Order: sequence, then C-alpha cells, then structure tokens
Amino acid sequence: MSWSEVAFWSLVAVVALVWVAWRVASRLDGLHRKVAGSRGALDAQLVRRAWAAVDLASSGGMDPASALVVVDAAYTVLDTADPGTGEHVLAIDGLPTAREDAESNLSAALREALGGPGEIAALRAGPAAEPTGALAAAWYRATLARRFHNEAVAQVRRVRRRWYVRVAHLPGRAPMPHTVELDDRMPEGLDRGVGPGA
Repeated sequence: MSWSEVAFWSLVAVVALVWVAWRVASRLDGLHRKVAGSRGALDAQLVRRAWAAVDLASSGGMDPASALVVVDAAYTVLDTADPGTGEHVLAIDGLPTAREDAESNLSAALREALGGPGEIAALRAGPAAEPTGALAAAWYRATLARRFHNEAVAQVRRVRRRWYVRVAHLPGRAPMPHTVELDDRMPEGLDRGVGPGA
C-alpha cells in the first residue's frame, strides 16, 4: 500500500469517527434537552397540585385543623419551588432535596386529611366536589410527569455510561441528570375518575 493510500484511508477513518462522535453528541444533547423540558413540566405540575390542595382546603369541605395542615404543607411546597425567575426551570439535575421533602410532606398531609375512600366519596358528593376533582387531576398529571422525567433521565444515564461517550467526553460540562424521588402516592379513592380506564 502506498503512502497516498494510507493517508486516504486514514482520512476516511478520521472523518467517520468525527461523524459518529457528532451523531452521538447530537443525540445526547437532544436527550439532555428532553430531560430539561420534562423537569420544567414536572415543576409546573407539582405547583398546580399544590394550588389545587390550597383550593380544596379553602373550599370548606375539610375540617379546619386538617385544612390548616394541608395549606401549610402546600405553601411550603410553593415557597421551595422555583421563584419564577427561569434560572432553574430547565435544570437537568433533579429537584432540590428540600423541594422533594416538601412535596412528600404535602402528599402525606393530603392522605391524612382526606382519609379513606368513604371520606373522599363524601367530599366528591358535597360542595367540595369540584376542588376534589381538580386535586385528583392535578395529582395524576404530576405523577405522570415525574414518571416521564425519570424515564428521560434513565435514557441519558444509559447513553452517558457507554465507554466511548466517556472517553470522548461527549457530555461536555452538562451535569449528570438525577431522577426525582418523592412520595406521590395518591390516597385510595381519590384516583377514581382520573387516568386510564376512568
């Protein structure tokens, strides 16, 4: 093989490697954008759930002590949420621990305040029917948003674990995304009428 053939095939190999690296980097960038978008959607759905909890607690359908606990937990969530500056809405590194704890505390407060299926059915039949339905819908959407976000994070982490991605340093300075882990289990009976099969 002549020198010119070696040079030609070396150039072809380099061009092919650069093209493959560019394709993988583009895919990884798209996955990072997907995580950022899903994180923003999750944040918005969790804020909607907190406001729906405030509306339900203010509707008069709950006893005053339970309503006060729910409102306090909901406002703690809203205080720890993004202040609306847009700086962290498209972050990919999950939610801060304080926010996850506040969301979990709101879930626990709501489960305690709403009680079992009988109490929830009574709320749905009374003057608090509309805010109860709104809370159920907001909670369901927040649960779905968290699942979608965590799946997007898992996709990015799978790609970033590949040896050639690490060797070529294709993620650049993008932080490793994290899943959002919080207690978002709905009370039994609240999930009736929302979601698949409703």
